[in-house]
Amino acid sequence: MKALLCEAYGPPETLALREVPLPLPGPGEIRLRVVVAGVNFPDTLIIQNKYQIRPPLPFSPGGEAAGFVDAIGDGVTGVAIGDRVAAMTFSGAFAEQVIVKADRLVPLPDAISFGIGAALTMAYGTSHHALKQRAALRPGETVLVLGAGGGVGLAAVEVAKAMGARVIAAASSAEKLAVARDHGADLLVDYSGGDLRAALKAVAGDTPIDVIYDPVGGALAEPAFRSIGRNGRYLVVGFAAGEVPSIALNLPLLKAASIVGVFWGAFTVDDRAEHLRNMAELYAWVADGTLRPLITRTYTLEEGADAIRWLMDRKATGKVIVSVAPA
Repeated sequence: MKALLCEAYGPPETLALREVPLPLPGPGEIRLRVVVAGVNFPDTLIIQNKYQIRPPLPFSPGGEAAGFVDAIGDGVTGVAIGDRVAAMTFSGAFAEQVIVKADRLVPLPDAISFGIGAALTMAYGTSHHALKQRAALRPGETVLVLGAGGGVGLAAVEVAKAMGARVIAAASSAEKLAVARDHGADLLVDYSGGDLRAALKAVAGDTPIDVIYDPVGGALAEPAFRSIGRNGRYLVVGFAAGEVPSIALNLPLLKAASIVGVFWGAFTVDDRAEHLRNMAELYAWVADGTLRPLITRTYTLEEGADAIRWLMDRKATGKVIVSVAPA
């Protein structure tokens, strides 16, 4: 089978397409014939040895996929050859086949395409868990989404709207903000000028912000937190800016606000039943048109390194996917 391999840590240009042996599933595992793989920010880190998950070299990047079950290991029940599934692979999805633990599978309804299945799992799963379980978002509350034009941020805009929130989308360009508006954002904040707090006040005035969704980190974190309302919840989702910020602890004290970590990967394992309910709700929202996942670029497996580079250079608006094989 073909696989895009990271043989030595480095930039995407060092990845190589190779022929590798077909893997066999062990106990508790299945083999997935990958139709589509999603591209996510962790893919840019894992190939540089900058991510908390460190698979042994050589390995294929790619943390999520959708396709067909084509082999089943011992002890696996509730799944059959030919089943359509989405899967969290954490690595390995940029290949024609990948081994996946059976408890990381989500049944993919016939109404959901493989492209949407691969694009939805991580970005929308993270956003849904963050807003539903971690922030306990209530209808009518106001949510500020940082990095609102990217795949995870745009998912948060849509999910927050689906849950009845008022959404302030913040991004670094007019193009990205236009996409956020088209996907339901109520107010738009351009922070390309460097002063997020001033830009936010100019657009939103004294609107209390109940929840801040932050997948960016870096220099945006403190001014965003200074804008949070009393009893607000600040969701720490990721650090796409490349810098883990520090926030003075007198700020949450003065605001009576909470800093809430979002570790969706652990949630999917530790509370699988709730995770499956979340995914079923997301699929239902896609089916009825409430959610409209935006896929802006599709690459082939041979072009997988270009897909990661596009994301690494922060050119992506919405979701980027890799088409591995025909359905």
